[in-house]
Amino acid sequence: MASIKEIGQELIEEFEIFDDQMDRYEHLIDLGNALPEMKPEWKTEDRLVKGCQSTVWLYAEAEDQKVKFYADSNTVITKGIIALLVRALSEQKADDIIAEDLAFIDKIGLRAMLTSQRSNGLTAMIQRMKLYALGFKNAAQ
Repeated sequence: MASIKEIGQELIEEFEIFDDQMDRYEHLIDLGNALPEMKPEWKTEDRLVKGCQSTVWLYAEAEDQKVKFYADSNTVITKGIIALLVRALSEQKADDIIAEDLAFIDKIGLRAMLTSQRSNGLTAMIQRMKLYALGFKNAAQ
């Protein structure tokens, strides 16, 4: 399995292909469309990411000392954002998720593409994913 940094570099290279902002949005939408479907029973109130303009569900489980994330959203751009994060952080060790600065987000210009409200939602998604990782780390100790 590739590291978070390696996946981040893959994402940087994918987004570098696009000069046009609309093409970057289209790629983000494509990432969201490729996100595996989340089980309906996981779409509960306690799994909603607070601070997002759109509805975002996030669920995680720990398996073999790695955290696996499942997510969905009711809007295409936000679904693309959470898909990008799931791709980078799922199947990684909790310590690595907690420590990761996710520099690739700024290198691909993601925050610059987003409204301030969506950027706040991105931050909320990252915080929630790190909290899941921290919870699994603490439970394992």
